[in-house]
Amino acid sequence: MLENLITEKRNPKTQNLDQMSTGEFLTIMNEEDGKVAAAIKETLPDVEKAVKIIIKNLKNGGRIIYMGAGTSGRLGVLDAVECSPTFGTTDEVQGIIAGGEGAFVKAVEGAEDSKELAEKELKKLNIGKNDTIVGIAASGRTPYVIGGLEYARRAGADTVSISCNKNAEISKYADAAIEVDCGPEVLTGSTRLKAGSAQKMILNMISTASMVGVGKVYGNLMVDVRATNEKLVERAKRIVMEATGASYEEAERTLVSSEWHVKTAIVMILAGCEYEEAVHRLEKADGFVREAIK
Repeated sequence: MLENLITEKRNPKTQNLDQMSTGEFLTIMNEEDGKVAAAIKETLPDVEKAVKIIIKNLKNGGRIIYMGAGTSGRLGVLDAVECSPTFGTTDEVQGIIAGGEGAFVKAVEGAEDSKELAEKELKKLNIGKNDTIVGIAASGRTPYVIGGLEYARRAGADTVSISCNKNAEISKYADAAIEVDCGPEVLTGSTRLKAGSAQKMILNMISTASMVGVGKVYGNLMVDVRATNEKLVERAKRIVMEATGASYEEAERTLVSSEWHVKTAIVMILAGCEYEEAVHRLEKADGFVREAIK
């Protein structure tokens, strides 16, 4: 029942929210937000399980496919989109939202209630055994997400669920179920608040740790970054400089020679080799810079 969900309960600290001063409310909201990281800490073993599944599948050519409705769906799409410039992904990380792309900026009523819609979207993506479907739902009971996870299992894909209630319905359909309890929202039922923050932080963990696991990081540097604008061009140069100790001029010159592929430029400098050899080294090392420079 909806009224039994922690995300739907009233927060006793804000029962008189409409009578509080702005300062009083902001103080309480800040205190409540501070509980999110602690709540996520309790779920770390489950997050780790999810990441290990994803890394295994990515190494076999699979994808991460986030799916959700409303805020949950938007957060999945956001994380997927941001993986491209950060980690140089193409279609390895994708996000789908109930109601389609238009639902990202405008609510599509009723879309989250359709199990069939989720199945239809996943069929378009031709999911299979090397894919990981990550269902996101604060309530843990959204039909769209349940339908997607059910179909994913039938298609042979691995499944992960992220919910903000214990004993969530979607956990029944997940190979790795992440349930984070942040307590009632300061505004009753408004899961874009603490629940949304928790989901965003968990998605940050999942995507970042997974990308580390497939060699898209050297040290703590994003060596698969795409230099698609002026800011990222300068970041690429700084990354090469940090990784190799090269001067600004050498970093720029090597990036030009490597067709602005940061990893390749780093290997060229650290291994003292030309472009073709650096590419070969990276291919042999499955993209891991540390292995390529040995």
